[in-house]
Amino acid sequence: MKSLYIIFFCLAFGLNAQQILPERERAEAVDNILKDRFNNLLPKLMDDTDFDMWILISREYNEDPVLKTMLPATWLNARRRTILVFYRNKEKNTIEKLAVARYNFGENIISAWDKDKEPNQWKRLIEIIEERNPKTIGLNYSESFNICDGIVKTDYETFMNNLPDNYKPRIKSAEKLAISWIETRTELEMIIYNQLVDITHNIIEEAFSEKVITPGITTTTDVEWWMRDKVTALGLETWFHPTVDVQRTAEKLGNHLYAFSNRPEDMIILPGDLLHCDFGITYLRLNTDCQELAYVLKPNESAPPKFLQEALKDGNRVQDIFTDNFKTGNTGNAILAESLSKGKAEGLRPAIYTHPLGTYGHSSGTTLGMWDSQGGVPVNGDYPLQENTVYAIELNTTVTIPEWKRDIRIMLEEAGFWGENGFRYVNGRQTKLLTIPRVKDHQGN
Repeated sequence: MKSLYIIFFCLAFGLNAQQILPERERAEAVDNILKDRFNNLLPKLMDDTDFDMWILISREYNEDPVLKTMLPATWLNARRRTILVFYRNKEKNTIEKLAVARYNFGENIISAWDKDKEPNQWKRLIEIIEERNPKTIGLNYSESFNICDGIVKTDYETFMNNLPDNYKPRIKSAEKLAISWIETRTELEMIIYNQLVDITHNIIEEAFSEKVITPGITTTTDVEWWMRDKVTALGLETWFHPTVDVQRTAEKLGNHLYAFSNRPEDMIILPGDLLHCDFGITYLRLNTDCQELAYVLKPNESAPPKFLQEALKDGNRVQDIFTDNFKTGNTGNAILAESLSKGKAEGLRPAIYTHPLGTYGHSSGTTLGMWDSQGGVPVNGDYPLQENTVYAIELNTTVTIPEWKRDIRIMLEEAGFWGENGFRYVNGRQTKLLTIPRVKDHQGN
């Protein structure tokens, strides 16, 4: 059995993008990350949000989205009715992790219910509450943050019917605590994230190459399914179906670049095309979301046209303006408005629709615009930016191309980390167009 240290050393330094951990080592990594999060991160989050008890209730195949991120590596679903209780004693600096369930919840959370002594699961839960007498009890319900709205009507009503009246005023929405759990990344997770993004970039680079694309024959749909097959062959998963689209001189700029249901399919890829993809993977319970661009060289070309290279620089400039405005405590709506204003003042035509990224692809945390809400996003966009969080830096800028007699959109998306030392891309960003075929240097690289 590899130690956790060896696993993370390999992830950070020793493995290339195609060397994916086998399932047993993945499970060990996931469980150790959870142990670190439960013991070191959760107490701080509970203190920050003023909860001393957090209760999560789920049934098999109908899991609370937050509880699903806490499942042991060998559990693919909850079992029967699973109830988790976290109790934080700030004075003693302790965190209790209890499962009111027939089984231990993996190695990190022990079972606190002996059915032979107390046949009623709900009564045992009430005993645990009364023994600890918490001041504030959090339940996962939320009107605006879907991932934090995990308790179902049946469980909520049954719990409240069993809860003594003197405890009912202590019940509060655990929205802020649930968001914090979902959005906050640890040091160990960020080591993994670097590897995830590297894998993602490598798959895109191969997809946008002569290994996959034969101009005049290969279609955009062919490339999309190649990406799905590649992910499956690597033993990974995608959290959404990849998309590949084309911009070219004969095409008008249309809304299909936003509305996936209207995106043309099976377009034959031709020399002179500007290709764009939207692609993400799931690995070790984290997700990526990446959009990159490639140019199909014409027979007499050895590099993309200068006007496309300059257009990409405009996209990179919008990225810089946007991430330079990140500030802890500022809302997504404030950052969005400031970034759009500055970009337009420089003569750019930006659109920003950045979302939290982590244990879910469209995760919880502050939302920084939507493609159809450039004036701000109510509630979710009013949530403040927090440190140790990851975002899909997703945006575009519209660029007029006189040579094509049309506008194009430079659509980019990369994973970015916001922490105490500011912003950084998790594993770089695209600053040069990929080419099909690849342009080789004098050494043949």
